[in-house]
Amino acid sequence: MTTPSLTIALLGTEFDMTDSKQVKYYRRIGLVIAFLIFILDQASKFVVMQLLQLPSRGQIELIPFFNLTWAENYGVSMGFLTASSEFQRWALVALTGLIGFAVFIWMNREKAKWDIIALSMVLGGALGNIVDRARLGYVADFADLHIGDFRPFLIFNLADASISIGVVILLARALLIREKKAE
Repeated sequence: MTTPSLTIALLGTEFDMTDSKQVKYYRRIGLVIAFLIFILDQASKFVVMQLLQLPSRGQIELIPFFNLTWAENYGVSMGFLTASSEFQRWALVALTGLIGFAVFIWMNREKAKWDIIALSMVLGGALGNIVDRARLGYVADFADLHIGDFRPFLIFNLADASISIGVVILLARALLIREKKAE
């Protein structure tokens, strides 16, 4: 009896992640990716807040379709679960911390390479935003992608982008993965 391999329609590649050494390797890679995303997110916020002084400047136009625009996000996503008191702020830190821990556990139990990578993107982004909320009381957002006055996205940061891309990869893989039929 053979174990069927997975065909990843999203990337058009096949791999067998039944080898525990290979799974452990990708889990370690996932932790490195999460750490790098966290560091890059925090570094980008340092540059924007301290070096460019964006909070006092409000907005810096970089190119016709991308500005740096300062925004303090007291909620989670699109203002959902807005924290309007210290208690709510710390409750939100605890809630998002628990969600981040659940993503960490999921990533360390996952066996599919691209799911591990996607979860590491979610984890790294979540950690960046959790640190902001704990340290500042809000999440620092500044990336403003637009076409004229039309803004297809809310103002976001590197952590938000990483979380979104990770979730899209997970959803696409969940919808597009097919088990290869045994020959």
